[in-house]
Amino acid sequence: MDLLGVAFALGAAACWMAYIYLSKRTGAAFPGGSGLAIAMVVGAIIVLPAGVIQAEGALVQPHLLGAALVVALASSVLPYSFELEALRRLPESVFGVLLSLDPAVATLAGFVLLGQALGPRELLAIGMVVVASAGAAAFSHR
Repeated sequence: MDLLGVAFALGAAACWMAYIYLSKRTGAAFPGGSGLAIAMVVGAIIVLPAGVIQAEGALVQPHLLGAALVVALASSVLPYSFELEALRRLPESVFGVLLSLDPAVATLAGFVLLGQALGPRELLAIGMVVVASAGAAAFSHR
């Protein structure tokens, strides 16, 4: 077993736990999507310097700004809005397990849109996560 890999996995788990907990608190503290809007503005300000450096003049090209807006809506605003609403209705433990379905959805998108394929071991692992997620959702008590 690679101890560095285990340390990274535990660190990722801690970050996911913090994300779920803080998102739940944000959803409870702010009505509608206002908490998400504040979080998006703060996040944008934090990553803005790196984005400007990486852009190298792309900011003056309007067609790229439109594409950036579509990407922002599709990859951040809509998914986080749905997650915030789910967190308002589901216990954190169930939400956490359902969030583990993200790799399965990404795998399906990669297969359908990009023609990517996984081996039997990876497909079995994703199947096990899907079954665990379905079980957690079906047998949860509110």
